[in-house]
Amino acid sequence: MTLGLMLAVSGAAVAALFAGCGSAYGVQVAGRAAAGVLSEQPDMFGKLLVLQALPGTQGIYGFLIAVLIMLNVGLLGGSPADLTVAQGLSYLFAAFPIAFGGLVSGIHQGRMAAAAIVMTGKNPDTMAKGMTMTAVVETYAILAFLVSILLVFSL
Repeated sequence: MTLGLMLAVSGAAVAALFAGCGSAYGVQVAGRAAAGVLSEQPDMFGKLLVLQALPGTQGIYGFLIAVLIMLNVGLLGGSPADLTVAQGLSYLFAAFPIAFGGLVSGIHQGRMAAAAIVMTGKNPDTMAKGMTMTAVVETYAILAFLVSILLVFSL
């Protein structure tokens, strides 16, 4: 395996790892808030599960970028490419937007989802407002995901 290919593989790993960590943390924070509400209102499980799941999307975006990089360099369904160091670095840097955007937005979306869960627990009619506020944080994960997609496809 050439150094260029190792750098590209590192990009795939970074995208999945950091975005996945942000999602895992965010889902855990929201889940902790949901557990508190559910201990007193078990009938709200369905509503709260939706809010808890929202921070999980960043991990999906990171996974998709990792798969795109691996497909582009021939690691999935082909023979691995002989990449130069510059090409490998390009794939590594293409992963950075979703890696770090996913990490940060996953954490903060989890915090927002936790607040929305508490709000919904106090007044179930506010769930849609809580979902909207939580989804606003998602915007930045989507933008980072799109930048990574555009960078991978430009290589």
